[in-house]
Amino acid sequence: MVVGPTASGKSALALHLAARFGGEIVSMDSALVYRHMDIGTAKPTPAEQAAALHHLLDLIDPTASYSAARFITDCLAACAAIHARGKLPIIVGGTMLYYKALVEGLDDLPSTDAAVRATVEADAAALGWPALHAQLATVDPATAARLQPTDAQRISRALEVWRIAGKPLSAYFSKDRAHTLPFRLVGISLEPSDRSVLHQRIAQRFDAMLGEGLLDELRDLQQRYALEPNLPSMRCVGYRQAWQYLAGDIDYDALRETGIIATRQLCKRQLTWLRGMPDLHRLDCLQNDVFDTALHYLEPQLG
Repeated sequence: MVVGPTASGKSALALHLAARFGGEIVSMDSALVYRHMDIGTAKPTPAEQAAALHHLLDLIDPTASYSAARFITDCLAACAAIHARGKLPIIVGGTMLYYKALVEGLDDLPSTDAAVRATVEADAAALGWPALHAQLATVDPATAARLQPTDAQRISRALEVWRIAGKPLSAYFSKDRAHTLPFRLVGISLEPSDRSVLHQRIAQRFDAMLGEGLLDELRDLQQRYALEPNLPSMRCVGYRQAWQYLAGDIDYDALRETGIIATRQLCKRQLTWLRGMPDLHRLDCLQNDVFDTALHYLEPQLG
């Protein structure tokens, strides 16, 4: 498994490992499951997908929802099929909720309830997301502590779970739960020794996405699907800001600035998650020989 924050080089390392060990890549990214969302998700290119077989890409339309529970089912099925072919599954991604659910297990979360979600959205419109974050802190302090007060999507889901089940979202994850994976997991986490360098990468990548046609991609999606800005797909970093620009709510400079800031905030959340996951071999993603260092660690592990 290869995890790490955005722009840390996870995909490049996964491709290197797939070539070295004869592996196939299993995506652990909540944005890559959406069809026709390629530029803003940094989806592996056709050449990269030709270099190694990829799984859990392009599973659903942007109007649909995907869950941690479904990820576990899909991931385990993909890994079993890869093993059956005599190949090595390489799970790679930065959706830390999926990682935590995979390694620690997951109780059955309540399904999304449109009426409850609409009530949460109405409360947010009236009071603001920071106020709802404060509400969340009173009923689920563990979840609130890892969320920014403006993280609308995750605050909404956590409050929705609480209002449906009367049980905090954090209670659905427990390290004490009996949970055993059907395979041994060897994990590498790519983390920066200098976060400012990663911030530079983030800015460069967001500029590249804009140059490659992120706005045109969103326009095409809006014509192809009946999209709304509160859909999980449209709350993805980049698409959310692009939607605001196309709606005339922000100008191009603000699109770029808020997109980069939101990606940095995502990076910060990912690193916070990773600090709480002890069973990982941590590598500096900024070192020049990161591929060789990863191989030096993995070769004895994989025999």
